[in-house]
Amino acid sequence: MHPLLLSAVMLGGAALIVAVIAFKEIFNHRALASRIGMPARNTVLKDLGSRTLGRWKWQIDSEIPVLLDQMGWRKPARRALFFGLQLGFPLLMLLAAIMQFAFGEKSGTAIVLFFLAGLVFLVPKRVLAAAVARRKRRIAAEVSSMIPLLRMLFEVGMTVEQALRVLVSEGNRILPELSVELRLVLSRGDAGLELGHELRDMARLLDVDELTDSISILDQLIRQGGGALASLLSLKKLLDDRRMTTLQEQVSKLSAKMSAVMVSCLFPALLIILAGPGFIAIFRALDGMAL
Repeated sequence: MHPLLLSAVMLGGAALIVAVIAFKEIFNHRALASRIGMPARNTVLKDLGSRTLGRWKWQIDSEIPVLLDQMGWRKPARRALFFGLQLGFPLLMLLAAIMQFAFGEKSGTAIVLFFLAGLVFLVPKRVLAAAVARRKRRIAAEVSSMIPLLRMLFEVGMTVEQALRVLVSEGNRILPELSVELRLVLSRGDAGLELGHELRDMARLLDVDELTDSISILDQLIRQGGGALASLLSLKKLLDDRRMTTLQEQVSKLSAKMSAVMVSCLFPALLIILAGPGFIAIFRALDGMAL
């Protein structure tokens, strides 16, 4: 038997064994849940993505679950979709490359498939990291709108929990990203967990500096019961100054880019218009001297 064909058979057998073990573990977990009276809400594919593939991906790359949590993809279906995209396509391409090596006449296609398998394995993580960075920027921008709303709610006599509930129920359009995270925090608080601890965990997970500073002040309000409105006002001024500095940096960079565009595109046309008649006159004078 051809060595590459034998490798393909062994790879397929290993994948089959791993799938059997994974499904056996899932069915055992569901059987245990049914015995103790817990409802089995997830399907087999969701269990496969949330527990089996998720645990293997955690062992391979511990950054992926953190990025998924920061993106807000905490449901098993979304995690299963991401893990399936990142692991399924590279395995299929590797299998196709091995089959091309075994039965194909040209090895160049197999090399391209190997390269594409590695690329497809790395691209989803880069796309996820870029999406998380965009979401963090949106959350940082929403914090500047959240602080004045909290100050107004605190001034009318609301507690921290009441103010957060108002933001979640009435501020979906103003704070779309923060309302999702705060709703999850409040649901955990309703389950009996400490609100301040859950807010700190949310800030630590999302890793946004503006949100971390705001949560520190809210935690102070929860513990002391007051005296932090001045801190909120100072934080709002600090965030506004930081945003103004960022905008000034962006404008300065944009002006430098526009100068480069002007030099590269406008300067040749300006040179032709201004120096063109002079060069034409010089050429005509040289032609007259030649005659």
